[in-house]
Amino acid sequence: MQESRLFKIVYYLLEHEKSTASELAEKFEVSVRTIYRDIDALSSAGIPIYATQGKGGGIYLLDNFVLDRSVFSDNEKEQILTALKGISAADGNNLDELLTKLRALFEIKESSWIEVDFTSWYKKKPKQDIFRLLKDAIFSKNVVKFKYFNRNREMSERKVQPIQLVFKDKYWYLYGFCLLKNDYRFFKLTRMTELQVLTESFCRDFSELEIGKTIKYSENISVKLKFNKSIAFQVYDEFYDEVKECDDGSLYVEAELPNNDILYTKLLSFGDDVEVLEPESVREKIREKLENMFKKYL
Repeated sequence: MQESRLFKIVYYLLEHEKSTASELAEKFEVSVRTIYRDIDALSSAGIPIYATQGKGGGIYLLDNFVLDRSVFSDNEKEQILTALKGISAADGNNLDELLTKLRALFEIKESSWIEVDFTSWYKKKPKQDIFRLLKDAIFSKNVVKFKYFNRNREMSERKVQPIQLVFKDKYWYLYGFCLLKNDYRFFKLTRMTELQVLTESFCRDFSELEIGKTIKYSENISVKLKFNKSIAFQVYDEFYDEVKECDDGSLYVEAELPNNDILYTKLLSFGDDVEVLEPESVREKIREKLENMFKKYL
């Protein structure tokens, strides 16, 4: 426990430059006396940490101090490099120089066990400029404005206080506080156009926000599906271990899926190789869509 707290004290001072014993005691929920013992322990371990008394004094680290590479385990070093490769692929920025420096610092040879690439097999991903603009707006806390097409095919102009970029189920989303709806919302990047980062800033505190619990992107519906075995590769791609093989060779899936247009787009992508067994409401909606499609080809 003490070892963990010692590292946390060092990280805190690296981030805040200076603190007081009482502030650290409150932060880590220990006594001031314990904090001073921790400082002695860090100093004995060779960490250049100092405490000065009087006005303007406090606890601080020597200027230009950096953590030794031995602080990170081999697994943590690999995780850092992998995360940076993912950021580079998503953001479109070339981080090769940074990755090379970190590999040298960590004494890790070029690793090729994983490659992160968010581009499509069919065309280049077109939203890297939007991604970079949104990332900058999140860090600078600037409001963004854009036109957005929602799942009901309606276009509206939105002003949003951006919080986080989220990658989920093959797509990027912006999560933020929508000033039009006065609520938290997800926005799919591929549906955004004419994005602008405004000079208008905001100071809303998101530090305590639990994004996963604050808003549900969609209500789900339980569906039972039967697939032709000829598209087994596609079924396993979509549903993983939810797939069960029937005696006749067909594939059976029972899953929770979004109860909106995403559901029908997904089901229709399987063509006539899928049958919706339940619920009847989904079967009826599929019939309506197929009838409308049929009329267009009369």
